[in-house]
Amino acid sequence: MKKGSAIVLFSGGQDSTVCLLWACNNFKKIETVGFNYNQRHVVEMDCRLDVLHKIKSNYKNLKQSIGEDHLIDIASLGKLSETSLTRDSKILIEKSGLPNTFVPGRNLLFLTMASALGWRRNIFNLVGGMCQTDYSGYPDCRKDTINAQEKTLSLGLDKKVKIFTPLMNLNKKEIWQLAKELGGDDFIELIINNTHSCYLGDRSKLNRWGFGCGTCPACILRSKGYDEWLKQ
Repeated sequence: MKKGSAIVLFSGGQDSTVCLLWACNNFKKIETVGFNYNQRHVVEMDCRLDVLHKIKSNYKNLKQSIGEDHLIDIASLGKLSETSLTRDSKILIEKSGLPNTFVPGRNLLFLTMASALGWRRNIFNLVGGMCQTDYSGYPDCRKDTINAQEKTLSLGLDKKVKIFTPLMNLNKKEIWQLAKELGGDDFIELIINNTHSCYLGDRSKLNRWGFGCGTCPACILRSKGYDEWLKQ
């Protein structure tokens, strides 16, 4: 049985789009929130609105479940981080072992902002696409990090905040499979044609798995998962 409301951290990418449909199937009412942090692939800001429109159009039974969309401007995060996601620089692996696409504190800030929004909207269920099986091993995507943040937000707001991460233990192949299970072939087509993952913000070429440069880490991960999913 669906119950309660949730806020979905929604970027317009593959993972957050799958989480959006997952949330629609698990909560009576959902709202979405996106973040503009001067990301290099800011084109995702347009894609997220397109995805929302497509889901409402293609899944009439879910239209009433999707409520208000919110956009939070945190440009200061981009200025602070100076990563290859927030400036025009080559993507590479740092001495720390992390790629320079890692934006320090990004997910922690996203969840904090979403919970503050939730306080105003009286919604304390948050849904995010964090995934600890991601190639990058971003420390703010780990289950331990999310669990700690959930506890911190609950204490800080004096409310029981719950963070749902349906993709946490899935690889990209399994995320494609979950998308198929949630929305069928139409949803797969929507992900391919309307979502955005490419770190370079390239939407000049439609590949078999979606738009993107095909060479950045995000594109490689997405295309590899798609091919593995097709072969299973």
